[in-house]
Amino acid sequence: MNEKAPLIGIVGAGPAGMMAALQAARSGGRVVLFDSNRMVGRKLSVTGNGRCNITNSRIDPFRYVCASTPFIEQVLAGFGHAELVAFLESIAVPLLVMEDGWCYPRSGSAAAVVAAFSAALELAGVDVHLGEPVRTFVPVEGGWMVAGREEYRFDRVIVASGGQAQPKLGARGELFPQLERLGHTVIAARPGLAPIAADMRRLHKLQGVRMDAGLQLWRGRVLVGQSAGNVIFSQWGVNGPAAMDLSHFVGGPEGGNLELSVNFIAGAEPLMQELLQRFAGSDWPVGVLLSGLVPPKVAHYIVQSCGLAAEATMSVLGDREKAEIWRSLCDTRVQVKGTRGFEVAQVSAGGIPVSEVDARTLASRRMDALFLAGEVLDVIGPCGGYNLQFAFSTGALAGRAAAG
Repeated sequence: MNEKAPLIGIVGAGPAGMMAALQAARSGGRVVLFDSNRMVGRKLSVTGNGRCNITNSRIDPFRYVCASTPFIEQVLAGFGHAELVAFLESIAVPLLVMEDGWCYPRSGSAAAVVAAFSAALELAGVDVHLGEPVRTFVPVEGGWMVAGREEYRFDRVIVASGGQAQPKLGARGELFPQLERLGHTVIAARPGLAPIAADMRRLHKLQGVRMDAGLQLWRGRVLVGQSAGNVIFSQWGVNGPAAMDLSHFVGGPEGGNLELSVNFIAGAEPLMQELLQRFAGSDWPVGVLLSGLVPPKVAHYIVQSCGLAAEATMSVLGDREKAEIWRSLCDTRVQVKGTRGFEVAQVSAGGIPVSEVDARTLASRRMDALFLAGEVLDVIGPCGGYNLQFAFSTGALAGRAAAG
């Protein structure tokens, strides 16, 4: 090992930290990687229900919620989907690409991905300190002093300690006060990619229904956010990717008195209109007709919510009933109560604004020889591999720059 190579301390052995460590070591740096957990990649090992949705072949920078889309574009230009795929293949993790662009390891095992990273770290000569939380890191002449079980001196430091999602896995955001003292702005954390809690009394009979639908969040007449995709109805609220993609708005600056609007036929409105017109005035049961496009439980709810008898036929529908059916199909609303919290959130929004780091290197604009990567930054993507891609991308760029 070249003793003149920069000595780099990396805080956090999650996706961003592990990638930073490997890229820094492969670029000639001497690397020490710290994590409070007893294993690397603790959160990565449970992602995607253990399957690890690791990236997306259709990654779109405009789908990230961030103060600067050009920042995301620069990060992905520096280390994007193609670069991540090539890197994963270099550590024996080939991917399986689904029709919707979601990418999984061919093994279908997040644990296998973590094992590959662990082996790669060892072969790269990274000095991994597990079960050693970093308490403080302070600038000193010519570098940084990092305090874990003992004090360490580094030329450069990469903070990849994550946000506050899933604290039982070690994510508590305890280093944000340190970054604030160093001159960085810290935007308050809030759960992201979490189920949305709502008043489900009117939809209680839909418990267990899983379907594709459109969702919108409204505050009065202001549309706060919208999404479409798989939705799961429960007794306490709404789960599934479509709901999770909106959860960062709940409790955030756009939050407040929110209503969740459900469109049960999102994308199929013309087909439903055609069916309603074709069977208008007939003796065909309304519920049976609706069941052609929505689950039977939803069809039964629509019929009941419009004040119709369960056996009502199309012949009894007047203009008022038709309008009510259409409204119920496309805009059923429930009052939002919040989210299910950090405990079940996949990521957290908030953290350091991207304006305070360089998009090419992830170097801090507030402190020399300090780099920030991954969930510590105020960026959140939708379900489908976006957030892991961002973590790996920022980790790679930070690691290369720190070693350079």
